[in-house]
Amino acid sequence: MRHPLLVTLCLSGAVALSACGESSEQSVDRALQSVNAVDDADLSDVMLSVADANEAVEYFKRTLAEKPGRIDLQRGLAISLVRAKRFTEAVPAWQNVLKNAKSTNDDRVDLADAQIRAGRWEDAEKTLDAIPPTHETFKRYRLEAMIADSNKEWSKADHYYETAVGLTTRPAGVMNNWGYSKLSRGDFADAERLFGEAVRQDNTLFTAKNNLVLARGAQRKYTLPVIPMDQTERAQLLHTMALSAIKQGDTETGKQLLQEAIDTHPQHFESAVRAMRALEGTG
Repeated sequence: MRHPLLVTLCLSGAVALSACGESSEQSVDRALQSVNAVDDADLSDVMLSVADANEAVEYFKRTLAEKPGRIDLQRGLAISLVRAKRFTEAVPAWQNVLKNAKSTNDDRVDLADAQIRAGRWEDAEKTLDAIPPTHETFKRYRLEAMIADSNKEWSKADHYYETAVGLTTRPAGVMNNWGYSKLSRGDFADAERLFGEAVRQDNTLFTAKNNLVLARGAQRKYTLPVIPMDQTERAQLLHTMALSAIKQGDTETGKQLLQEAIDTHPQHFESAVRAMRALEGTG
């Protein structure tokens, strides 16, 4: 009883396959292309996150040669060049992204970032000026602050730093930059405050800890701040404070701090030993 139904189904299937053979092949091709597109996207993500930066550059160059119009691949190449610290090459790569009709204001911000890294500050300023003021992002304002700093436009720099801090949930890095700006202006107390805030936001940020000690040393505060630090970090910070004291003519205090740094370090602290020898004239 079931045989006629089975035959009918088989015949129907055969007719359908015969009638639609060409379109089925096209459907398979489209399906394979979709799978390949997903695979490409996954591989691109891997290249941008865990792959060696120079290896990623070669991957994106190779893939772009096959698919030159893909903006995700163009971005991947530009991002990878920045990761590889090949900033001179990254600038034209980002400029190429901007030629794509699908480019965005975020791409323009990334071009400005690459231009700053390549030392092309005036070009970066022009790039940012061409972006509508309604495009308000953390990265845009961080770069605006850096450019204002380079132009010694302090009030603008402070405004941009403050705005950038309000646009991120991880402000430690920009607070450290803002503090360094204050340090370079001679506003040591405010620099100390900002570095302290940066460390509170991210107590693994050693640069901010070191800068905090520099700001305190510039005010002749020769005691370490109460912040999280391991033994090696403590020795390094004592060394920084010692050099700050010596620079300001407080040589004896500097010697004491150097000796404490040498005694604190869990290993041989060569740079502190050299500084001590130089002070004692035995180097």
